[in-house]
Amino acid sequence: MTEEIHPLANLTDSGLEALLRRALRLIVILGTLSALIVWKASDWRSAAMLAIGTAISAASILEWRRLIRFIKAQMDRQQAPRGTMVAAVFFLIRLLVFAGVIYGSLKWLRGSVVALLVGLSLAVLATAWEAIRLLRN
Repeated sequence: MTEEIHPLANLTDSGLEALLRRALRLIVILGTLSALIVWKASDWRSAAMLAIGTAISAASILEWRRLIRFIKAQMDRQQAPRGTMVAAVFFLIRLLVFAGVIYGSLKWLRGSVVALLVGLSLAVLATAWEAIRLLRN
């Protein structure tokens, strides 16, 4: 009986970077199209909420890409990339800033909460979609 190696176990750093790049592209495309559809079907406030959620999702993927580069450098005992401290501090500050943006959009835009949640969930959905595509290949 031979043991098969799981496809995710063979995922290289460049493969992970490509996966996140494709997920980011998918987030931007889906978020833009969805916001336009919601704007046409409903109102601009809900479309703005969806766009805000999409922007937060895209920024989260970008931040994870930077953190992955930092972790990779630490694991390989290489010199940490420039801006590592900035990335680590911004990762923590990002949570507060995004919480403020979410609160502000809910308070002042008064659009659909569901649209905001859909935009926020795009990062998880796009990353899961790309991981499933990777598993199928």
